[in-house]
Amino acid sequence: MDPLSFLNNVEPKQLDALYAQYLNNPESVDRSWRLFFAGFDLANSHYGDDAASPQTLKEFKVLDLIHGYRTRGHLFTLTNPVRTRRTYSPDLALENYGLENSDLGIVFQAGNEIGLGPISLKEIISHLEETYCHSISTEYMYIREPKRVDWIRKNIELAKRKKFDTDERLHILKKISQATLFEEFLQKKFVGQKRFSLEGGESLIPALDTLIEFGTENGVKEVVIGMAHRGRLSTLAHILGKSYNNIFSEFQGKDYEGDDNFEGDVKYHLGYSRTQKADSGKEIHITLAPNPSHLEAVDPVVLGICRARIDERGGDEKAVLPILVHGDAAIAGQGVVYEITQMAGLDGYRTGGTIHIVVNNQIGFTTNYLDARTSTYCTDVGKVTQSLIFHVNADDPEAVVQVMRIALTYRQTFHRDVFIDLLGYRKYGHNEGDEPKFTQPKLYKAIAAHPSPYELYLAQLISSGILTAEEGANLKQSQIDQMEGGLTIAKQKVTNKVEDFLSEIWKEYRPATQKELTTSPDTKFPTKKLMEIGISISTVPEGKKFFRKVTKLLNDRRKMLDSDNLDWGMAEILAYGTLLVEGHPVRISGQDVERGTFSHRHAVLKTEENEEEIIPLNNIQIDQAELSIYNSLLSEYAVAGFDFGYAFARPNGLTIWEAQFGDFNNGAQIIWDQFLCATEDKWRTMNGLTLLLPHGYEGMGSEHSSGRLERFLTLGSGENIIIANCTTPAQMFHLLRRQVIRPFRKPLVVFTPKKLLRYPKAVSTVSELASGKFHEVIDDPRTSKPASAKKVDTVILCSGKIYYDVLEKFEDLDSKKTNNIALVRVEQLHPFPEKAIDSIVNRYGKKAKVVWLQEEPRNMGAWPFISMHYKGDLDNAITRPASGTPASGSSLIYARRHRAILDAVLKYAH
Repeated sequence: MDPLSFLNNVEPKQLDALYAQYLNNPESVDRSWRLFFAGFDLANSHYGDDAASPQTLKEFKVLDLIHGYRTRGHLFTLTNPVRTRRTYSPDLALENYGLENSDLGIVFQAGNEIGLGPISLKEIISHLEETYCHSISTEYMYIREPKRVDWIRKNIELAKRKKFDTDERLHILKKISQATLFEEFLQKKFVGQKRFSLEGGESLIPALDTLIEFGTENGVKEVVIGMAHRGRLSTLAHILGKSYNNIFSEFQGKDYEGDDNFEGDVKYHLGYSRTQKADSGKEIHITLAPNPSHLEAVDPVVLGICRARIDERGGDEKAVLPILVHGDAAIAGQGVVYEITQMAGLDGYRTGGTIHIVVNNQIGFTTNYLDARTSTYCTDVGKVTQSLIFHVNADDPEAVVQVMRIALTYRQTFHRDVFIDLLGYRKYGHNEGDEPKFTQPKLYKAIAAHPSPYELYLAQLISSGILTAEEGANLKQSQIDQMEGGLTIAKQKVTNKVEDFLSEIWKEYRPATQKELTTSPDTKFPTKKLMEIGISISTVPEGKKFFRKVTKLLNDRRKMLDSDNLDWGMAEILAYGTLLVEGHPVRISGQDVERGTFSHRHAVLKTEENEEEIIPLNNIQIDQAELSIYNSLLSEYAVAGFDFGYAFARPNGLTIWEAQFGDFNNGAQIIWDQFLCATEDKWRTMNGLTLLLPHGYEGMGSEHSSGRLERFLTLGSGENIIIANCTTPAQMFHLLRRQVIRPFRKPLVVFTPKKLLRYPKAVSTVSELASGKFHEVIDDPRTSKPASAKKVDTVILCSGKIYYDVLEKFEDLDSKKTNNIALVRVEQLHPFPEKAIDSIVNRYGKKAKVVWLQEEPRNMGAWPFISMHYKGDLDNAITRPASGTPASGSSLIYARRHRAILDAVLKYAH
């Protein structure tokens, strides 16, 4: 199209307004107008009265060509080491921009646009090809912030390819040779064993090395890496410094040192951590988080660890660098990647930018990349948040290193994510015993004939005179000798040792004993101080105007203190307040947690006029810890994983993830299965994450009744997690305090109430909070006297709000008709408090019948667990009928089935 043809239909005033808008912010106008005004300015500055000449019009066309390279140059690159790239049309040929070969010798002022001054079109194209279409390509033109766009252009268009000196090139050779020779050694020494070789993507090692070394020069003090299994062993050895002898010993399949009950994990899932000195002389702490086989599941966990470390450092995002290593199929296919990408800029989840590196094998197990995604690139998810994206040929380690330096500088400057697509290949199948030629015979024929990145780079250095072939052979032999020495030591080892990958952070904590898991320490808090906290958090801040219901809420809380009648929300808030003044930070995260799904918490208050946020719990006293509470994005998987990671790295605090409704937790099932319940058994690592899962049958239908208690009980091994279902505010108060006061950490899963939040009978006194502790089992207060206990012939064990439903039913009857029944509440279901239950049941004599009561279907709730673990005689279990869904969608059916449960209880009354 003629660049000036669109002017015919534009009013002069409109044109002036557009030009003024362009001058203020070039990115705010349409691309075609942006190009026109850029050319107009250029023409005025260089051509004056000749602004409409043929040469000037060609300047526009050259500007359009430059724009074409910036926006589409990444489609026509030399970034794929083993495949010819797909064909895209139109390409960057001159004729597609109204230019001809005869124009190549003409000098164009448009060279100023790329910082080269007036130069020939041939030189402009050569520069653009080198910048955008060789071993490195860049995507950034969708970014809407001119400041970032200008920075990127300055650092990729003006910087050109870095010229590395001899020492730098030899260091790159060392790292890439370590990666290649290590894999070849494992292939020879441990034939047929899975190791998930990095061959074809060995440039990952100099890439990570660069981020760490260069990072120390740019304010990075800690690095946390998350990655799957491919290349993990090499990363452990050559980035984190795990010894060869320990890695080789793990290949030999030995018992674990220490506890005989320890399960452990496969060698390519284990984490590691150490502090080392970089070449800059500065110390840096590097952590590789352990991970399951579930690809990308570790991503939010790593980010949570990083956020905790940032918070510990007072918010210094530059000091902590998250690096996530993805596979090409996984980053495109696993939805959690999209979730963490959307989290990146949110106040509660930001980590100052993540470096995402994709080890692009161009295949997912046996699935071709064309079948693995609809998008052009596996990294296109990064465009959602306008992240900078690089594509780089993994066979060009110098290009890889340069990209990492740019990416790190960008991250430290703008605190934004960067995605690096490291295009390589996978030398073998998905694992070393797999045959890839079944599904990709053509590709693997090409790979078999392709030299390794190490061989290519060594040949390049020899040909350029950096070292001789003999010196190269000596370096190789030295590396092999180190590995042989490690193997010799490994053969002498009797056991393997798995250490806590965050041992320095957890050095003040110890494993729990079995007795400690079914008994509680004293969690009392001084009454006077408790009242002071209560008054502080229920006082309307001076000079602030709130919506009238907020003012009433605060006044009602004050009245609770005065009347000594605390509801659930007040007790919960007081628990947080006591921990904060004791120096324990509290973090609460999840959907709608600031107010609470059921409007009971109101931890964050907003002024009526300008929605200023005020958190009363952060204004109790000067030297207190901080409450951080965040309404999350609408995600369970990533947010729960993030908070799990946060709890990993901040054991001194109380970290809570709350589900909007309890059953929504199943969106994070991978986190529960692979991390929450298994961390200590697999990786010797404790974690104290607390889950709050609203639970209770109140006629709300199948999706909002059950928190899926049965699933967590199934995952319980007796020692790995704590599962509770409290019935009083005081119990909740002490349970939350116990979670932090204990000298060890276990994940805590609390099935929280809905009805009981404002239920008149579910209240506690200040003294019940100020004294005592959490009780795993609560006896029936109606039978506290020996004379009353003698009348009991039926003990009904239950958990949660069903207790109050039965009490209501009893109130409709003559008390004499129900005094033969004792209602015993099991407040902690796992670890199962067998001794506490037996002690209470024995009060009622050997002839007393014992019945389990629950409101859930027979195949759900606690009954399957109770039937396995209660060793006494059970007369019956009163439940809803077994069902494939937790509850009915019909309020009529709900009421009928609930009535049937209560009627079944009354059959024991006489």
